[in-house]
Amino acid sequence: MSNSVVLVTGADGFIGSHLVEMLVARGHKVKALSQYNSFNNWGWLEDVSCLADIEVLTGDVRDPHYCKHITKGVDIVYHLAALIAIPYSYVAPESYVSTNVIGTLNICQAALDNGVSRVIHTSTSEVYGTAQYVPINEEHPLQPQSPYSASKIGADAMAMSFFNAFDLPLTIARPFNTYGPRQSARAVIPTIITQIANGKKEIELGDVSPTRDFNYVEDTCRGFIELANAESAIGKTINIGSNFEITVGDTLNLIKKIMASDVKFITDEDRIRPGKSEVFRLWCDNSKIQEMTGFKPQNSIEDGLKKTIDWFVQPENLAKYKVDLYNV
Repeated sequence: MSNSVVLVTGADGFIGSHLVEMLVARGHKVKALSQYNSFNNWGWLEDVSCLADIEVLTGDVRDPHYCKHITKGVDIVYHLAALIAIPYSYVAPESYVSTNVIGTLNICQAALDNGVSRVIHTSTSEVYGTAQYVPINEEHPLQPQSPYSASKIGADAMAMSFFNAFDLPLTIARPFNTYGPRQSARAVIPTIITQIANGKKEIELGDVSPTRDFNYVEDTCRGFIELANAESAIGKTINIGSNFEITVGDTLNLIKKIMASDVKFITDEDRIRPGKSEVFRLWCDNSKIQEMTGFKPQNSIEDGLKKTIDWFVQPENLAKYKVDLYNV
């Protein structure tokens, strides 16, 4: 589906901005949606290498009329726009419903009305909650352990209803924990890298015992594109992950080793999730996407962390992060 007209919602975010770059490199005409703000700031799109080659749109997926407007003449929609910070969902849950559930409804309805050929809706491994078995395949029960994950479960159901009820050619892409350049400091990997790079000797953290299936952002984006090219993925929910499990603590120690740091990690009770809300284990079964597309991650955790660290330690990049604030 090269040379297609593609709309990326949430293009101003971490994963979205990388996806935009990859799509442009593959010959697509890209429309990149950035959330409207009066500062005319386009988020991470300001930093992409292909800014002159894309059409930047500013608006909000919560507006159905706007969604219908921007999907006209579009072949593929990659729907990434969402509120994603788990701690913030504890204090502002309605915001997550309006953006994640209603926003998805609006995009799906607009795509249906305008005859879009493919929709890739972005889910999250958080919908699985703490693993009941590992590795986690797509049949694993869904567990809403935070308002954020509940909103994404609702968004996924809304998206799939448009396939079942209206034959919208839709795939739910369910990435596990993505990391890399431009990631928000609300996530643990950039939090550690930026604080070490700024000379911190002690870093406050929450629980580091949970495990995660970390994926370098370029691998996640390749997974999205592979699914958009796979006719067999229509009407399916597909994991994107590495089939590799590592504890948060071991990940942080690996960062320390790569950065040659002697930093000490201190537990901060304020950063620990409520007991029944913590997801203690995530480990992706990626066999379905491999069978459908041949997709396999190309970056090991060590290689991905080295690339991520190299980006964050650049002074012009490090200056964009407020390392002395706890970013929810």
